[in-house]
Amino acid sequence: MQMEQLQKDMITAMKARDKVRKDAISTLVSAVKKAAIDEGCRDDIPEELVNRAILKEMKLVKEQVETCPEERSELKASYQATYDIIKEYSPSMMSEEEIKTYILDKFADAVASKNKGLIMKNVMADLKGKADGKAINQIVGDLCK
Repeated sequence: MQMEQLQKDMITAMKARDKVRKDAISTLVSAVKKAAIDEGCRDDIPEELVNRAILKEMKLVKEQVETCPEERSELKASYQATYDIIKEYSPSMMSEEEIKTYILDKFADAVASKNKGLIMKNVMADLKGKADGKAINQIVGDLCK
């Protein structure tokens, strides 16, 4: 996802007077800008940084949805709407089968040693932002049994 596309979509949402969508995209734009400033690349923001910020925001909103009490249905619906919008912008993640194939192809020697820590260290570095960490952990745990 490009930063310019996020900004164009935010302007489109403003013109359409879609407050929920504008707020969700605005949150993403702010998170990307903050991450860019933290990494010292405010002018030329790489796509990888944008994707990382989107995934981080998506994780935060998902947590809000999951921890929101059931009796606060209007608040939960608001969080869910925001999550759905952010999910549209998130990069596609690898499936469990793709993760397993990748691990077996690239780290066959580490899998043979059944050293979960070594496998996780290498795999997480390679698949950061491409696959869900919980799914990777589950697959590596199954392979090390």
